[in-house]
Amino acid sequence: MTPALPAPYRRGIRINRGQFLHQILQVFFVGLVIGMERTVLPALAGDFGVAKGSFLFLLSFVVSFGLVKGALNFFAGALADRYGRKRVLVAGWLAALPIPFLILFAPDWWWIVLANVFLGVNQGFAWSMTVTSKIDITRPEERGMSTGLNESAGYLAVGVAGIAAAYLALRLGPREALFGFGLAVVLTALAVALLFVRETLPWAKAEHEEHRLGTFAGPRPRFPKGVSERPGLREIFFLVSFRDSTFRALCQAGVANKIADTLVWGLFPVFFRSRGLSLSEIGWLTGIYAMTWGLFQSGTGHLSDRIGRKRPIVVGLWCLGGGIAGVAFVRSVPLWAFFSMAMGIGMALLYPTLVAAVADISPPAWRGRALGTYRYWRDTGYAIGGLLLGALAQWSQEVVIAFWATAGLLLLSGLWVALASGETHPGLNRAEEAPDP
Repeated sequence: MTPALPAPYRRGIRINRGQFLHQILQVFFVGLVIGMERTVLPALAGDFGVAKGSFLFLLSFVVSFGLVKGALNFFAGALADRYGRKRVLVAGWLAALPIPFLILFAPDWWWIVLANVFLGVNQGFAWSMTVTSKIDITRPEERGMSTGLNESAGYLAVGVAGIAAAYLALRLGPREALFGFGLAVVLTALAVALLFVRETLPWAKAEHEEHRLGTFAGPRPRFPKGVSERPGLREIFFLVSFRDSTFRALCQAGVANKIADTLVWGLFPVFFRSRGLSLSEIGWLTGIYAMTWGLFQSGTGHLSDRIGRKRPIVVGLWCLGGGIAGVAFVRSVPLWAFFSMAMGIGMALLYPTLVAAVADISPPAWRGRALGTYRYWRDTGYAIGGLLLGALAQWSQEVVIAFWATAGLLLLSGLWVALASGETHPGLNRAEEAPDP
């Protein structure tokens, strides 16, 4: 603990456990909102006027989500650095209010596309803030655990909501189930955010002062060189996206893993439906992937605090790709469940570790904007994946080609990280000189 640090802004999971748990609850709510869609809507797209074989049209709802969430991830970071994390979080929940009503009254698929525009706003603002706030209040050596627990709660909720929504849809009907479930979650999350969540921007400002004054206690991070003292949005965007080789490799890995998640979200239900599986079986298979991803992240994030970020990212990308290839290759429910679990383990290894790696080398004064830039590219992967995989499936009139293409992309992505990125963990690859403030 640094003596110069004001007592109200001391960092650490244990000392800030109350706010940490509130942020865990917030990301769980965010995961429930996106998870409720992932089983029901793609499998029953025909009820909303999507013709069989119209894969590009089907994936348009994922494209709209990815474009909006990616852009708002970037601006959420800038807004959070300027106005605070809590305001952006609350704005995200306000944006989610129309979603249940749009699904309930949708006359066609375009209303679902519009609902996912609002879902993108919710995710871009709310999920981004849970990550950034946790990093603000935890120590550098806890970042892997912090992001792991955050993503664990969120994706565990995605899996739970996918299974719950499938069963509710069978009992109540898809529109009624998603309306009731979604509205209850959004109203509860908004109330909790307003009443109990605390602003964490002062922690980031206090950490920035430590680095500026040279009083930071701990290993020196490898912050990027050649950055102006107060960089603007444009400078940070180009640094993280293109100029710095490690940032660049992490961003492309983010894109690749979201292309894989697009496959699961948009085409897994179609693939399994064409193999004769019921809606509840599809819910379990997609839920196994998401819940494995969620449950294992609490451990894999902490693992990256001990062995570094680079190896879990590379292994995770290859494990995810291998699981996707396995799903395409086998023909039985138990084997599909096994490879869905392998995919979840791959995601668990890479997902929180990528966020921690970006945070490792992002100065606290513009950490929100750096994370926002990474998350912009990562979640724009939904739009890229929707267009790419949708076009491939449309061209071949079969979804399996999208599985093989995604597996190949993940193999190449892991190779890129292995060859082009440095280890970011400050305790394992500390800067030799004092970093620029």
